Amino acid sequence: MKIITFNVNGVRSALNKGLREWLIRENPDILCLQEIKLAETQLVEPVFDELGFHCYWYPAVKRGYSGVAILSKKPANQIVTGSGKELYDAEGRILLARYDHFQLVSAYFPSGTTGDIRQGVKYNFLDDFYTYAGELKKEGLPLLICGDVNICHMDIDIHNPKSNARTSGFLPEERAWVGKFIEAGFVDTFRHKVKDPHHYTWWSYRAGSRAKNLGWRIDYIFAANMEADALQNVQIHADVFLSDHCPVSLDLNL
Repeated sequence: MKIITFNVNGVRSALNKGLREWLIRENPDILCLQEIKLAETQLVEPVFDELGFHCYWYPAVKRGYSGVAILSKKPANQIVTGSGKELYDAEGRILLARYDHFQLVSAYFPSGTTGDIRQGVKYNFLDDFYTYAGELKKEGLPLLICGDVNICHMDIDIHNPKSNARTSGFLPEERAWVGKFIEAGFVDTFRHKVKDPHHYTWWSYRAGSRAKNLGWRIDYIFAANMEADALQNVQIHADVFLSDHCPVSLDLNL
């Protein structure tokens, strides 16, 4: 089973740039999207219907902002929107799909780059998401957490750790949260397989950052409640230019 997570920075924009054609080539079983930036999802759903996906959308209340989705070749047994926290749920940040033998979350963590207020929201979200994911993990089924976490964990996950040491997304408190999350039993599937640096999933649009590979690894697939050999062929698709992020894929053998 192939799982792909992708912050598309606008699903209509990504479709205009070739998302449909790329999905035909990759043929994922499940596609998790973040930043769909679309409330009128009926406008794009026929594209995914044609590709054989069952579409589960969770847009933000604010138009053109945030929102997540899970597109699945196999229908989910249950879809759960949100986490019960009004602020995050209004922003369309957490979507859960339950299947026969596993559970999967598409999540879009807040950014703190616009100032102290949003950084505070981000810290609250981290605390609440830790509890939310922990409760899912307790259910015992294999669990995947897919999405844009907006945090680089280690020095090797960012192009210039020294100059970014006080930048939101690489603050000590944020990095410590990722470490705590991993210690709680959530495997960073990419780092489980790949230990070397210079693998990134997001690049600024400024100063030719992507061409120079001056990026950040902020998009993850975390796994819990499964054997290590279930995690196969984790890949960052840095050659896919449909967004300022790139997709991350995992071949899963349960």
